[in-house]
Amino acid sequence: MHMIGRNEELNTLKQMLQSKSSEFLAIYGRRRVGKTFLIISFFEKEDVIFFNVTGVKDGPISEQIGHFTKQIGSIFYKGARLKPGKNWDETFEILTEALEASDKNKKIVLFFDEFPWMATPNSRLLQNLAYYWNQHWSRDKRIKLIICGSSASWIINKIVNNKGGLHNRLTRNIHLAPFKLIDSKEYLHSLGIKLNNEQILQIYMVAGGIPYYLSKMERGLSAAQNIDKIAFRRKSFFLQEFHNLFASLFNDYEIYIDIVRTIAKYRYGIGQDALLKKMGKALHGKGGLEKLKALQETNFIISFKPFGHSKKGIYYKVIDQYCLFYFDWIEPIKDTLLEKGFSGKYWEKIQESAAWHSWSGYAFEAICYEHIAPISKALNLTSTAVPYAWRKTTKKGSKEQGAQIDLLFDREDDSISICEIKYTDQPFSIDKQYAANLNRKIAVFKETTRTSKQIFLSIISASGINKSIYSEDMVDGVVTLDDLFKNT
Repeated sequence: MHMIGRNEELNTLKQMLQSKSSEFLAIYGRRRVGKTFLIISFFEKEDVIFFNVTGVKDGPISEQIGHFTKQIGSIFYKGARLKPGKNWDETFEILTEALEASDKNKKIVLFFDEFPWMATPNSRLLQNLAYYWNQHWSRDKRIKLIICGSSASWIINKIVNNKGGLHNRLTRNIHLAPFKLIDSKEYLHSLGIKLNNEQILQIYMVAGGIPYYLSKMERGLSAAQNIDKIAFRRKSFFLQEFHNLFASLFNDYEIYIDIVRTIAKYRYGIGQDALLKKMGKALHGKGGLEKLKALQETNFIISFKPFGHSKKGIYYKVIDQYCLFYFDWIEPIKDTLLEKGFSGKYWEKIQESAAWHSWSGYAFEAICYEHIAPISKALNLTSTAVPYAWRKTTKKGSKEQGAQIDLLFDREDDSISICEIKYTDQPFSIDKQYAANLNRKIAVFKETTRTSKQIFLSIISASGINKSIYSEDMVDGVVTLDDLFKNT
């Protein structure tokens, strides 16, 4: 299969390979996002010595070293069986000897996949890696070392931000994010699944841009049929994947699930102080903020500062489509799905409910937050336009009016673009009542923020908008679903 998207990452790998110096790269991202596929697909086509070894989850040090040593024999000694070292010091010494004896005219790529799994307790793997990199491997211009792992927090804390022997030793890093809509479409089409943008959006709402999840879709089935198959059959993949996903990424993974579940309850995000208070000991101290950072690095949540708030006004919002889908539709009926599941057109029937319409609007908003660049481009904004959300809440019984703005862009041309996000299967219509609500919302925003900037109103609507006297009078820009599928 040819590589879909990943142009920036491929360029990084090309520069790394062409470099005339030794290189040390860390690549991280959530499970199933395609890290291993990216590295193997790129380097297996190159004329290099490619040493690829993968850690074993929950495997003892003897098993980790055994696999590592076996791979040394396979790559450097034509499959010869080597006696495993007693520890990582001896094992890296065996590798170093193999490197020194290898072809001097070929570059060498050392790819340590799922490296956190190799780092068993008291193994001193990190200390030995630091020693051999500093003392031997970094002095060999042929060597390109790549450390990879799904546990983004581990890679960031232990490798990227290492305070010991690996401090400032990285030459490059790649944070591999999920596909955007345009890449998801190309990937599905490469599998022969040639659905239209609306159908792909419906799949993206439940699977996000995770290539492995998208690969579970079947040709010849509609979005609803595929979702029924992957989510609502007995012991479905999406039912069983959830805890496996978090367990592969984090120690004490139940805490991370609780954090994401709590944030997901707040459609417009929850403030950091309120979240810390709700989670109590689970987010106590510096470790709590590190957990939130890890969830951001693995693309489960985003942090943002609402427009007009102080520097301390950080909010969090869930953007992971699979989590939003799981919490709303799978978790409440997981016992039924484990026992018997559903047959027939379960998801198709659900789509007729008010609950689905509410959820789909939430899911579409999350997708828009992931596609700020194409939205900005469709509105002809410059790269300096800063995206924000904004909300004014009022106390119970207050005569003041609250308001919520889904998305706005603070521009350098003394203007603000306010965006309304709507997900409907037909073009959205602005009637007299809705126009009045928009005018009230803008008035509350102006009064509360005391902005003197020019306000422009845009509508982000999956199906566009119907022209009316109100839309003609109020709307300055329209972003459609097709715009979200465009390159930036």
